[in-house]
Amino acid sequence: MAIRRSAAKRHGLPTVVQLRLTPAPAQADALAAAVQVCNQAATMVSRLAWQHRTFAVVELHRLAYYEVRAQVAGLGAQAAVRAIARVAGAYANRRATKKRAHIFRPHGAIPYDARLMSFNRDARTVSLWTPAGRVTVPYTGRPDDLKAIDTLPMGEADLICRRGVWLLQVALTLPTPAVREPVGGFVGVDQGIANLAVTSDRVVLPGPALPGPIGGNGHVRTLRERRHRQRRRLQKKGTSAARRVLRRLAGREHRMMTDLNHQISKYVVREAERTGRGIALEDLQGIRGRVRAHRLQRRTLHNWAFAQQLTFTRYKAARAGVAFILVNPAYTSQACPDCGHVSRANRPTRGRFVCIGCGLAGHADHIAARNIATRGAAGWAAINQPHATGLPSPRRDRESKPPDSASGS
Repeated sequence: MAIRRSAAKRHGLPTVVQLRLTPAPAQADALAAAVQVCNQAATMVSRLAWQHRTFAVVELHRLAYYEVRAQVAGLGAQAAVRAIARVAGAYANRRATKKRAHIFRPHGAIPYDARLMSFNRDARTVSLWTPAGRVTVPYTGRPDDLKAIDTLPMGEADLICRRGVWLLQVALTLPTPAVREPVGGFVGVDQGIANLAVTSDRVVLPGPALPGPIGGNGHVRTLRERRHRQRRRLQKKGTSAARRVLRRLAGREHRMMTDLNHQISKYVVREAERTGRGIALEDLQGIRGRVRAHRLQRRTLHNWAFAQQLTFTRYKAARAGVAFILVNPAYTSQACPDCGHVSRANRPTRGRFVCIGCGLAGHADHIAARNIATRGAAGWAAINQPHATGLPSPRRDRESKPPDSASGS
């Protein structure tokens, strides 16, 4: 029988909180052994799956469960089940691009489910499975995260050892608020490389609207170029001291861009919530394959974190009950929002828009954001319009269908 998720998890919003574990030295050794055993088992299952071309989780379980239990010492039954599911998930979306079996890093994160861990919320401890038996480890975290652990439904968790610090990233489910109707229209956000985000309200992000040491997009580009030159210089040098510096710098640029995208998405959602509007962004999926960039611009294009900014904006809007929609990005920076004239000649320079039809002039990114806001309002109206015939439609909720008693029975 299939296991059904609870209504709270089916209709809620997923989120992740991070807890810091403080194990004793013996407990840390046991957790390290669990990480190595689970990753060894996952690599073994992955090779079996690749050899037999079996990637579905049920068939893979029948193929590999007993063999991996026999070959990997200390592997528990539920740990083997999670390793098999982990392998199936690794091949689910990238099977066609794989040229060899997927190898799991010996010290990579491993998943824990309800059968492998249990929380004592009063004592702030968590019991975790290891090959040597269960270990009860204290945990700490931010006050909001601890409150979420105490009150929200929990899912799986990932055990991670990052530079000697043990972390537990727990998946939780938030209640879904009702989406408010965007009575004030939409906030259009144009994402770009020169300007990370420009809203239809003429706000350029990051900029004076956001607090912090990074004052604008020029500063962001300068920092990223400096980091690139520094990494290239150290990699070319190749000494042990250079590798130490590279390890120290690892992830610094990624953390900076993640923080910036959080700030941008937070500002946009708060502004939409304050003014009673929705949020409209361009659907840029697949743009890297569609755009032909000069070889000197390819690194900049492929480092563009537009997908992360979109993801952050989407889930923050869902938590706040703000309407969110993606629109077609075609010609948003070449169309005039006043007269509707579309022409490449409307863009005499990269950042300048001058309509050759009506003479409207302005910053190209702001004009694009206005077009995105207009398309967002039109798209939202089309999605939410009632069905013309009044008959049941696949777009309508199941509750909208007429009751059986109305059919005359």
